[in-house]
Amino acid sequence: MGKNTCNCEECQLRGIFFSNVKDDALLNICDLKRERRFSKGESIIQEGDPITEFLYMKKGLVKLSKKSFDGKDQIISFTKPFDFVSLLSVFSSSQYKYSVTAIEETTVCSMQLEIVKKMAHENALFTMDLMSNISLMTDKIIHDSLEIKRKHLKGRIAHVLLYFSDYIYKKDEFELPISRREIAEYIGMTTENVIRTLSEFRKDEIIKIFGKAILIADKKRLKNISEFG
Repeated sequence: MGKNTCNCEECQLRGIFFSNVKDDALLNICDLKRERRFSKGESIIQEGDPITEFLYMKKGLVKLSKKSFDGKDQIISFTKPFDFVSLLSVFSSSQYKYSVTAIEETTVCSMQLEIVKKMAHENALFTMDLMSNISLMTDKIIHDSLEIKRKHLKGRIAHVLLYFSDYIYKKDEFELPISRREIAEYIGMTTENVIRTLSEFRKDEIIKIFGKAILIADKKRLKNISEFG
């Protein structure tokens, strides 16, 4: 894990989140914040850790997870760049209610939480932007959870494949960044069921599998399975 410099004025986050922050304040933010790189599998946030920083992801891919009552991991969501990985607990608790783990090499920007709270207190438009992003992320997690719950096994796995194809990578051939076990954790099924269903999709020529790489060969059929399966 290391640090590197950045230019806040050129960062895409300015348009998404800091559009209502003046240039002098933005430069101050750039001086105060730091960037950290995390390797695949490295923990960024641990459930139960005290919340002292405000984090947002500049590059990479992460998973949000929470321990169930029996101590097993339950994946809540996957998050891509320019989502705000610390928003769900940042104003509601003194401790994180979930863990965040890199599933690709990931760059995260951070600044002290008190700085963000001070900005929110002094800048109403900034606060509205912040609340909007919290709402969008919460809505996304709720929507995805309900979509998965209403589907049967094949529909859930089709949903996951389409999620990575359409939302994360925006292409039909990609390297699946999570294991079969992690898919099972996310959709609430067994690893064996996931492996068997992916094999059936391949046999039916809906997908092609090359190691970790997935090619969606028949997207129309996969979408039908996701919608009605």
